[in-house]
Amino acid sequence: MHNAALKAHGRDLQYVRIRVTPEELSEALKNLPAAGFLGASLTIPHKQAALVLMDEVSRESRHMGAVNTVKVIGEKLHGYNTDGPGLSAAIREEFDRPLKELRVLVLGGAGGAGRAITIQCALEGCPLITIANRNPEKGHSLASECMTATGVKVVAVPLSQEALQSAVTQSDLIINATPLGMKTDDPSALPDGLLTANHLVYDTIYSGGETALLQQAHVAGARGAGGFSMLLHQGALQNGLWFGESVPVSTMRDALTSLRN
Repeated sequence: MHNAALKAHGRDLQYVRIRVTPEELSEALKNLPAAGFLGASLTIPHKQAALVLMDEVSRESRHMGAVNTVKVIGEKLHGYNTDGPGLSAAIREEFDRPLKELRVLVLGGAGGAGRAITIQCALEGCPLITIANRNPEKGHSLASECMTATGVKVVAVPLSQEALQSAVTQSDLIINATPLGMKTDDPSALPDGLLTANHLVYDTIYSGGETALLQQAHVAGARGAGGFSMLLHQGALQNGLWFGESVPVSTMRDALTSLRN
């Protein structure tokens, strides 16, 4: 999608994939300016480690504790995080509702992508955020951090049948930020029978098929969507950060769609 956007703007540039080990990350980032890079995307396992390697970081990155986008300005590295804003744009596209109006349950809400999503919900002022996490301590710690920083009501619950049953009834939107769904035979992080037709369900997994969670949404008559739109919008936001001009979102969408098909 990035190369399609570069071509659409007539830029003589290329977006390339580079394998960097955790041990190489610091040196690789330090060498970006001299190597002629304008920016970079970061993915697992580098997002958290990159935060302290930036010269400047955005408010979102600082709160999320992670960087997924680097912009080279002169000799300095500026870090951003488009995961949360990309999710927000995806929710508006898929459900025609602003994230800030919804009570949200984030499955795996204290993990890498889950943390970014939870903090985005807090920054936008969602009326209620529930973090369901395998590690209760991480969930409670993030809930406290979010409430201190934003004043938004955030609660943490375990990924158990009883806790999730109560949490689902108090939520409008359920977001899966766990890895469950990346494999075709993965179960859902949500027990069967909890969803209703009134729920909105977003699975951040973008494997191409229908995950177990989205199958549950289909059975319940709930509206559901996969992570394609989040992938698109976080990438479009990256493009905007790098070049500061209008982003050819439809071109990027077509490029991603061609890969998915």
